[in-house]
Amino acid sequence: MIATPPPTREQQQARLDAAYAVCRGIAAEHGKSYFLATRLLTPDRRAAIHALYAAARVADDIVDVGADQPGRDPEGELLAWSTAALEEVEAGWSDDPVRLALVHTYRRYGIPMEHLVDFLAAMTSDLDVSGYADLAALDRYMWGSASVIGLQVLPVLGTARGVAREEAAPHAIALGEAFQLTNFLRDVAEDVDRGRVYLPADMMAAHGVTREQLAARQHTPGFTALMREMVAVTRRRYDDATPGTPMLAPESRDCVRAATDLYGGILTEIERADYRVLDGRVRVSRPRRLAVFARRLTAAQLARVRSTRAKPNSRSSTGA
Repeated sequence: MIATPPPTREQQQARLDAAYAVCRGIAAEHGKSYFLATRLLTPDRRAAIHALYAAARVADDIVDVGADQPGRDPEGELLAWSTAALEEVEAGWSDDPVRLALVHTYRRYGIPMEHLVDFLAAMTSDLDVSGYADLAALDRYMWGSASVIGLQVLPVLGTARGVAREEAAPHAIALGEAFQLTNFLRDVAEDVDRGRVYLPADMMAAHGVTREQLAARQHTPGFTALMREMVAVTRRRYDDATPGTPMLAPESRDCVRAATDLYGGILTEIERADYRVLDGRVRVSRPRRLAVFARRLTAAQLARVRSTRAKPNSRSSTGA
């Protein structure tokens, strides 16, 4: 059954505001580095990014409940959530707060529906795919789990005057993949506990690393060499993404630079920990996160002022 919006514009706006607030809370709780970086965005863009993040987080959490909460039906839950999300984007409304913010963001920014379809397909594959033969296979999975995330975000961030979205798209894809690969390297232990390994099997074999060793938290010289190689692969994705930042709308660039600094910083912390990600989650310290934010804040504020002067009649709003 398709939900219908409340009868008055004021009631609709109240529901939208509440929905975006829920998404903001999810982003603040689960994506500390991303959330800090989004504070450099204009309010309308910030709310939209929170909506996209929250929707991805909810879908991902549904997939993980099978490992974390026996007795649940992640396949059925994900199918129901996905079906509702796709129908509601088409209809323009949802009674679920996260999906309502997602619907509003998709329609407001004209995000192609196929990005959501591809993302949900990747989440569905996590229910029964537990590993990837090589980097090419992992890249195919990341199209739905990471590349399309970059493509979803791109219309929200906007592009600079004279830059077509298609020109910036390859760099948005590369950044989505870089962030995803960083997550994979940070979360090896958590993922293997859920029965999934996002390290290419051929590279594991070349370094003498087995799934059993990962599950047993065996930090071997081969694992160190494997992680060193994967960090290099990930850094090349960041390099591929870098030319795209100047293509973005000026008031969005410092958010992306901050997110890149923070997530790229995870790779540095992995190296400092001698690649011992099996011992516990590697994190960028709070002082480091705040230092990155502070360094970008003034530049972001100046870009916002210039944008406002260029468009004196514009205003930021999450309204319908």
